[in-house]
Amino acid sequence: MSTTKQEERKRRGNPVSTYFKGAYAEMRKVTWPSREETWRKAWTVIGFSAVFAVFLGVLDFILNKALEIIL
Repeated sequence: MSTTKQEERKRRGNPVSTYFKGAYAEMRKVTWPSREETWRKAWTVIGFSAVFAVFLGVLDFILNKALEIIL
């Protein structure tokens, strides 16, 4: 016996509430890092970003000077 679309929608429930119930259930499964681990990883990202910015700045300077010499 086949169900109608309306009956199937009732069986599944409101999609918005179903989404939030699922999201809440997943958030309860998350293992959150400690405060120390969070700060350590944040400083790692900040340090890597600073080093990469300096690298790109030096590379830009070198390529700019090379282009000035060529042109």
